[in-house]
Amino acid sequence: MKRSTTLTTVALASALALAGCGTDSSEQGAGTGPQTTAPATSAPAASAPGATSTGQASGAAGEISAEHNDADVMFAQMMIPHHEQAVQMSEILLGKDSVPGEVRDLAERVVDTQGPEMEQMRAMLAAWEAPASAAEHGGHGSGMVDEQGMNRLREAEEGPEAAELYLEQMTAHHEGAIEMARNQVEDGSNPQALELAREIVEAQEAEIAEMDTMRQELSKVS
Repeated sequence: MKRSTTLTTVALASALALAGCGTDSSEQGAGTGPQTTAPATSAPAASAPGATSTGQASGAAGEISAEHNDADVMFAQMMIPHHEQAVQMSEILLGKDSVPGEVRDLAERVVDTQGPEMEQMRAMLAAWEAPASAAEHGGHGSGMVDEQGMNRLREAEEGPEAAELYLEQMTAHHEGAIEMARNQVEDGSNPQALELAREIVEAQEAEIAEMDTMRQELSKVS
């Protein structure tokens, strides 16, 4: 009995020693073997003028490709203030009483659509490490309403008069946005910017047709 107990104890000690060696070997392999790291999510440095780069960067609208050129940057830089003014015009109208329901619905749609589009374009510029200002391009694009026109909208009488002026100004404003978006489709390279430009053309052409119908209806009332 004593010999059997001794042999069992020795066997157990040997098994424990082997287990310890196995653990040490595994740990050494984990420390010395090749390691895999997740790809960086930050955007690469901005490309030189006319150059393109590849990769992905996180943005408000999901993954934004880092591939871009000067046309993509100019599109975002100029369309953001253009959208900002469209939202401002719509909010001025929505602050007035007795605005026809269909015109009010359009103004609300402009705010709801163009607000997120601005965030998407800001995310694009951040991903490309490009400045947000469009000053170097000499303005904010065509179709912008000057300060005098904005004051006319602010001071317009409630109801149909304000709605008619809003539709007139917003039609020209949309035409300017469509022109910029078409230039982007022709000259840009970033897939997300190109998709957004196509969406702007489609949506705003449809809204211009709506506004033409609304203006005709308002002219019958006045």
